[in-house]
Formats: sequence, structure tokens, C-alpha cells
Amino acid sequence: MNTRKTPIILVVDDETHIHHVVSLKLQHAGFEVVTAEDGEEGYECALEHTPDLVITDLQMPFMNGLELCEKLKEHDDTRTIPALMLTARGFSIPAESLERTNIVEVFSKPFSPKEILESVESLVGKVSRTDDVSAKEPVDQNVEQIA
Repeated sequence: MNTRKTPIILVVDDETHIHHVVSLKLQHAGFEVVTAEDGEEGYECALEHTPDLVITDLQMPFMNGLELCEKLKEHDDTRTIPALMLTARGFSIPAESLERTNIVEVFSKPFSPKEILESVESLVGKVSRTDDVSAKEPVDQNVEQIA
């Protein structure tokens, strides 16, 4: 994990609107966010940035989220990074597959960005806000769930 003051969260999803909304929610809470659009890009970003947490979709092109998490657990620099998995409603991940990863929680779509933030904060802690929050772009308070 990184030794910087601000935790880094890697968000990996091939659906642009998903990683955009999740990223905004995390950035407005004070986290540094790095994004990737598929598992292969996510793996490279994880090796480059060594995030404190990975949030990944399950079904993606090139390398799915489960394969990404398995590769992260096999690499010395990323083996202890926890992950949150986003899945389509009704899709379950077998327990033996989860055991090969650091996935600590699975969220079914649609999910609440607030629930994702709460889980992130419980895993890596809240970020102390010393910057001017009013200068940042406002978060759309009408976004309740993301499909």
C-alpha cells in the first residue's frame, strides 16, 4: 500500500458512467482516484500506483474482475490490496473463487454510491478534509443508485 497521506482507490469498470459516478463520489470524499476501463489496464494501473483499495466490475473485456483480483493477489507489490467487486444482479461468485483473491465485499448492480463510499471508508479510513470543499464540483445529490 502507498505511504502517501491521501489513500489511492483504483476503479476498474468498462462502463464509463459507473466509474465516473464512483470516482466522483470518492473524489468528493477526499480520496485520490485512478481509473481503468478493463482488467488488463487495471492490472497495469495497480502495479504503477499501488492503490490502497481496488473497486472492480466482474464482467469486463480482456480480463474480468475476478482474474484481475487473482493476479493482484499473486504479485508481491499488490498481494495485500483489498478489493470490492461489482456484479450484475443475481450473479454470484463461488466461495472457492473468492478465496483466491482479496475481495472483501461484493455489490450487485444497481448499487448505491453511498454504500460504496461507506465500505471504502471502513476499509481504508476516512480522509481528513483540509482543502476547500466548496471550490470543487458539486456532487449530484439525485444519484441514488447506479445500474
